[in-house]
Amino acid sequence: MPTTWDVLVIGGGVAGLSAVIAARRLGAAARLIESAPLALRGGNARHARNFRIAHAEPQFFAPGAYTEHEFLSELVRTTGGGTDVDLARSLIADTTDVVDWLAGNGVVLQNPAIGAIPFSRRTAFLLGGGKAMINALYETAEKIGVVIRYDSEAMVLGQNGAGLWEVEIRKGAATERVRAQTVVAASGGPGLRAEGLILRGGAYSDGAWMQRLIEAGARTIGDPASGHMVAVDARGPRVDGGIVTRITALPYGLVVDRDAFAVESPGAGSGRTHYARWGARIAQCPEGLAFLILDAEGLSRAPPSALAPVRAATPAGLAEALGLDGAALARAVEGAKKLAGPPFFAFPMRAGLTFVHFGLAVDGSMRVKMRDGRIFPTLFAAGMIMAANILPRGYLAGLGVTLSVVSGRRAGEAAARHALA
Repeated sequence: MPTTWDVLVIGGGVAGLSAVIAARRLGAAARLIESAPLALRGGNARHARNFRIAHAEPQFFAPGAYTEHEFLSELVRTTGGGTDVDLARSLIADTTDVVDWLAGNGVVLQNPAIGAIPFSRRTAFLLGGGKAMINALYETAEKIGVVIRYDSEAMVLGQNGAGLWEVEIRKGAATERVRAQTVVAASGGPGLRAEGLILRGGAYSDGAWMQRLIEAGARTIGDPASGHMVAVDARGPRVDGGIVTRITALPYGLVVDRDAFAVESPGAGSGRTHYARWGARIAQCPEGLAFLILDAEGLSRAPPSALAPVRAATPAGLAEALGLDGAALARAVEGAKKLAGPPFFAFPMRAGLTFVHFGLAVDGSMRVKMRDGRIFPTLFAAGMIMAANILPRGYLAGLGVTLSVVSGRRAGEAAARHALA
């Protein structure tokens, strides 16, 4: 293997894979370091279903049109004007050929005319989901000569006198020191530590690499205390639950907290992303726990769930099964207009964190900005580690995967061109 790499990519999610494939296709000697084991590789993108892209005309994967202008307008509105408009406009323009680029690297899309995939002119759905996309990109990376190491953690040691990055890679008790002309940080954004919070993504996307760069002087952007949270089944796994534990039937029933008091989420409504508004509200409940109570009609309107609801013939029986105060729950159920009568069904819920609105500031080439005003010419950031430049607040469905692909590809190409110049 080379003693000095042209491009070293830290993080094996879709951003890191896009970066390392783009760099390798330009002829760079490229290496990818993934902290997860092979079976859990791919970061949070393993749980993805779809991604948002601009297209001026109807396509087989997304009927209708979704223009770059409409994409940008929705992003600006979602973020309250907080997005970096120039950078966002540029990256949105890059989404117009993402489908072709992914297809050229082995990723297959779902035809919306087949199966139960919902109609969407804004997003394209992945055949086989995020795991299939990740597997295809890894297969492509290996075929074109990318060197990949799993179960490995990279530690930045700094730059030597020749301007090369000196990086220590740890795998268990073993360590390896490598040199690289350029580094792309694509290791995911930070976690948000709060009692009772469920992490929907992988345990290996812990923000450790981002913290090291911050300590080294990288400039941050966004709010570390703000994140995108949704309502999820409290019985699901504490990490890596993904989309299958999401609870979306909240408009059809009654929500109560740990004390069986009714809970409201003003402004949540019944729109497509109502569950995201509920996530933050549930996090504020005592012990971060809440319960969705449904009658038979409400349950019939709920999408299929990974875990079966708790069922009881009476509020008292439901309270006993859930560990709630029976009298208090009976009063809440009696006053609920959305509940017609028994039998009753319940889903215990917690807030599930998808991502934090906090990351590293970058320029148009994905180069990391420093607190002292410098821009590192050989250090790049891609994916959720820099997403707060585009999404400092709010949420747009499918934006995470899209942003990871376009920022990763741009970072990888810029890093390769610098190294090969």
